[in-house]
Parts: sequence; C-alpha cells; structure tokens
Amino acid sequence: MRKVFFSLACLWTLHAIASDLPAAVGQALKGAGIPVAATAVWVREVDANRPLVAVNARAALNPASTMKLVTTFAALDLLGPAYVWKTEAFATGTLADGVLVGDLHLRGGGDPKLTYDQFGRLLRQIRARGIREIRGDLVLDRSAFAVPVADPGRFDAQPMRPYNVSPDALLLNFKAVTLQLIPDPAQKSISIGMEPAPANLDVINKLTLGNGNGNGCGDWKERLRADVFSHGQTTRLVLTGSFPQNCGEQRWNIAVQEHPQFVLGVFVQLWAELGGSLAGGVREGLVPVEARAVAVLPSPTLGEVVRDINKFSNNVMARQLFLTLGMESGRRPAAAEDADAAIRAWLDARALGIPELVLENGSGLSRRERISAEGLGRVLQAAWKSAVMPELMASLPVTATDGTMKKRLKQNGVAGQAHIKTGSLEGVRSIAGYVLDKGGRRWIVVFFVNHANAAGAQPAQDALLQWVYERGGA
Repeated sequence: MRKVFFSLACLWTLHAIASDLPAAVGQALKGAGIPVAATAVWVREVDANRPLVAVNARAALNPASTMKLVTTFAALDLLGPAYVWKTEAFATGTLADGVLVGDLHLRGGGDPKLTYDQFGRLLRQIRARGIREIRGDLVLDRSAFAVPVADPGRFDAQPMRPYNVSPDALLLNFKAVTLQLIPDPAQKSISIGMEPAPANLDVINKLTLGNGNGNGCGDWKERLRADVFSHGQTTRLVLTGSFPQNCGEQRWNIAVQEHPQFVLGVFVQLWAELGGSLAGGVREGLVPVEARAVAVLPSPTLGEVVRDINKFSNNVMARQLFLTLGMESGRRPAAAEDADAAIRAWLDARALGIPELVLENGSGLSRRERISAEGLGRVLQAAWKSAVMPELMASLPVTATDGTMKKRLKQNGVAGQAHIKTGSLEGVRSIAGYVLDKGGRRWIVVFFVNHANAAGAQPAQDALLQWVYERGGA
C-alpha cells in the first residue's frame, strides 16, 4: 500500500510540459481546472517505435475501468475466444415417479453471464430428466472462487447498485432484479413489475406519483429510496419516494439479497413455473462423489462475454473473468492473488512487465489499482499484433455509435472511427483504445486524469481523439 501512495504523490512532482499536449487539449484542461500534472497521455501509431505524445506517461495512476483492457486481453490470449464456463446440476438419493428423495446440487463454474433466461434453460433440462418434486435441499457448490465476505457498500456507500455486486462461482443474473416502474396518471398511482421475481423477495410499494413539471425526467432515482428488511426467510424491499409522472415507464436494476438466498428465490420461482416443488431449503456444500449428473449449461463464449464487459463496462463480469484466470492457472478455489499472479506471469511471458502495475480485482472499480499510460499503451500495442486482436477490438465501444461512447463525439470527424474503452470513478476519468485517422493510419491513445475536477475532463479527452483523427491530414 505504501508503494501505491508514493506513486500517486510523486505524480505532482513530475515534470509536465503543457506544450507537449495539443493546444485544444491543454485549453480544455485549463478550462476544467485540471493541471497537466494530474494527467497522463500516451499516443503512438500502432507500428511506430516511439510515441507521438508522452506526458507523465510513466506515472502510476488509477485507470478506472480501462483496467478491464488488461484483464480481457489476458483472458482472450490465455484462454482463447471460444472458452466457455459450465454450470452443472447433480442429484443424490433416489428418483421414482418424478419424486427425488434426496438433494439437488448446483455447481457453479464462474459463468459471468448466467442470466435469468439461461438459468431457466438449466432448470428445464433438470425437469426433462423426470425430476418434479425435490424432497431434500437445494445445495450450492460455490467452491470454484474464494471471495471474502465484504460490505457491498464499502466502495461508495451504494450497496444496492449492481456494479457493486461481488463475484461468485454461482453468480445468477448479476444478483440483481429489474423493477419496472409503470406510472398511471389517471389513477395517480404507480405499479411495480419485477424480473426475476424471487419467491423469497417481497416488494412493498409505497411510491407516490409526482406531478410533471415540464422539465423532463431528470435523475428520478435520486427521488426514490429502497430499504431492505429481513422477515423470517423472506427479504422485504420497501420502496418510498415520489416518481415524476412525466418520466414514463422506467427500469431500475437493484441488488438486495445475498448470493445463496437469491439463487434459492429464483430457483423456487422458476421451478414452480415448471410444475416442480422443493420441500427443503438452501445450503452450501461440495457435490458428493456419488452424485449423478442431470444437467449442464455452457456459457456464451469468452469472445461474447468480453464484448459485454468492455462495451458496457460491466464490473462484476470483469471480476468473474479475473478470478477465472486464477482458477485456470490451477488454483481452486481461486482468489484475487491467484488471478494477479496469473496476469503477471502472462505479462512477463510476453515481455510486457509493468513494474508499477497494481491489481485488486481487474475491473477498475478500485481505489488501489494502478498502471501507467505507457504501460497500458504497450498492452494495447501487443494486443494489436496478437491473434485475438479482432475479438478485443470488436469489444470496445465505438465513438458516437455504441456502448459507453454512444453519445460522445457525434458531430465530429472521429465519430465511428475510434474504438475506445472509458473509465469513470470519483476523481478519475480515463480513455484508452485505438483511433483510425482520416489518412487510414491506426493510433493507440491513452489519457488518464486523476484530480478532484476529473468529472470535467471529457472535453479534453474528446479533443485528443479528434486531434489524433486529424493527424491523417498532416
């Protein structure tokens, strides 16, 4: 930890020359009240030997979600784009006339995208094996990952936000429900739909419908409150506040239960819809040797998963992938330090040693993670020359087109010409990726800002992307 703070403190003493930056970038930083010393910029043509721009490029900074580029490239390179995870079901006891006198075991393999719909497919497989009534328990084998118990609100005091969900070997639907808020102005009421609808989760709707003020919807979530209470074996979610009627229907993703309770609730919901019943409760345990397999569900391929991670900056999926690298290096249960070791070994094997690198969870949702602009730039340069370049490139948001870059640079020449991963934390804004200039040359661009005014950094970062694009006319 001392090394991390030292690196950040040293940033302010590094020699930063404003003239090294394009004029438009420097002006935008000045307008946002961000000193050049609080930034790091690295721009290099993909096949060049030297960078075109390098400002504080070796300073170890917090990269926010651009750290996902390290995790996803490492995974594609080590595991291959066709890699899949498996979620498996096993039965113990006897089965006769649809009645299982025993337990149903679910073993998680770390699938980052075991969605509600996919889980339903697994349960239909189990039902097709003739199991209808389960007289025992639902037993969860979550032993693939070693994840310490942590307060979900410790990062930013927002424990119900899905981006704060911790990884789990049996992660189901990102451990989140989607609330559909449906206003009815005629009745002056608002109704709530929920998917999935865990059988052990009750929603208490105390929302009121506010009058429209003609100023648009605004940040409607800030006007609502969600509180969670335990009531026996059931979780109660109490919703209060005023929802503006001019917002129309809105979706609210929220995470309220612990992993085992959430899996149980969704299982009971879907199993009942399939005509099944579960007599017991939920507990944890390894799959016994004598258990017989009754279903297996492969995940989408890694190539597809990486696209979701980078296009939409999905933190829990990135954390699942990070731990998978530890698991596939031979560690079970895999912990964060195993994933860290796997990535460092991979970097060393590619002659990409990054001495300033600090990894915590591989997603960038961290106050500890560090990398330099040059270090990340060299990773992107190696990715460009790798066999998995098409998969990594296709996973990045395209300017003015999709993902986290969909609304940026729409009226600029660089629109549609850059594949850029973004990153955002309080006090941090970052971009990293590739720009195709108007002359047909490809450039690597990395731009970090670590400063209290970082929220105002977007104009400067967009100006750099546009400047690189215009290089094609130079």
